[in-house]
Amino acid sequence: MSPSKTPPEILDIEGTEVSISSPDKIVFPDAGITKLDLVRYYLAISDGALRGAGGRPMVLKRFPKGIDAEPFFQKRVPENHPPYIETATLRYASGTSAEEAVIRDAAGLAWVVNLGCLDLNPHPVRAEDLDHPDELRIDLDPMPGVDWAQIIDVAYVAREVLDDMGLVGWPKTSGSRGLHILVRIAPRWSYRELRLAAETLAREVENRAPGLATAKWWKEERGESVFVDFNQNAKDRTVASAYSVRPRPDARVSTPLAWSEVATARPEQFTVATAPLRFAEQGDPHQAIDDHPGSLDNLLALAADMGPAEKAPRAGDGSGRRRSVMPLIEVARTKTKPEALAALEEWKDMHSGVVSHLHPADVLVDGMRGSSSLWYRVRVNLQHVPEDVRPPQEELLATYDPLAGKEWPGR
Repeated sequence: MSPSKTPPEILDIEGTEVSISSPDKIVFPDAGITKLDLVRYYLAISDGALRGAGGRPMVLKRFPKGIDAEPFFQKRVPENHPPYIETATLRYASGTSAEEAVIRDAAGLAWVVNLGCLDLNPHPVRAEDLDHPDELRIDLDPMPGVDWAQIIDVAYVAREVLDDMGLVGWPKTSGSRGLHILVRIAPRWSYRELRLAAETLAREVENRAPGLATAKWWKEERGESVFVDFNQNAKDRTVASAYSVRPRPDARVSTPLAWSEVATARPEQFTVATAPLRFAEQGDPHQAIDDHPGSLDNLLALAADMGPAEKAPRAGDGSGRRRSVMPLIEVARTKTKPEALAALEEWKDMHSGVVSHLHPADVLVDGMRGSSSLWYRVRVNLQHVPEDVRPPQEELLATYDPLAGKEWPGR
């Protein structure tokens, strides 16, 4: 977001005054969308957005420098938050805790956007019961080389599994490359049970659609398939909720769909410019999502029948670290994605004879979650490169250390 000295815009939102600083600040340069435009977008679809994120503690994912710069993640609510922003304290297994924001109304949506948030990232729990999730999240994440048609095929397989388990799935575009399917459940199970149920569903989808879908957690082992990302159900994870604006140049929106739309809908159809009209004309396809809370009993029974998922082998040096079964080399660790892509191109220039052997899914550029921001790791899987021409592990082309300069009390 470029600097601006425009006076604040004071909005009266259902009787609550909310100040929007720098309202003319351009957030999406290609689409010409300002911060005030984003606020008005969220006000137009507030019922749908609050159905997805309202009443839940959320991580604030802030883009103070615009969509072309890395965001930072703020778990703790700002101390000077207004009285209409509630809070809830989440406690983690590590012993840490965070007092996070909880929004309940349209004024809360406007306040969040004013902080520089584009998408909403709530936890799958209600503020009234932080220990028992009420939502199972299925994230269909395509590997490079996977087209949209394959994602749709996997989505319908996932729906079939949910039907067999007595659960109702509610699909939406992720606003990026994949699809999400949300499942409301009764708040009776722990996070550990939720994640086990999600992993079991992923394994069953893989069993029913081998080659199309995968439940393999390690990225280099997935091939050109759709990863059914069960780990999004871990306690410290969040996903962009319904009607969230995503940091794409065209200002795409994570949009709820009816199952009848899934086969023909395309992510690029739904943007800040188009979603409000769709919402006004058609309403929210997820209107009844809270009317169908389900049970995890069938998935947990299937988990017992399946047995534990296969574990990756461990290194033989006593470190306990996981050892990849693939011939991986690491290329770089960088602070930003452009730096990561530049390092990758440099490596390709150095090893031009190898590049032709690589499949799309062999190139791994991963955003790694740090304490408050992302950093990037670049790796190459040499599984399709003949052994006699595989390059060895070399000195990294970039060595960004996300922990450099960090200090912890007592250490």
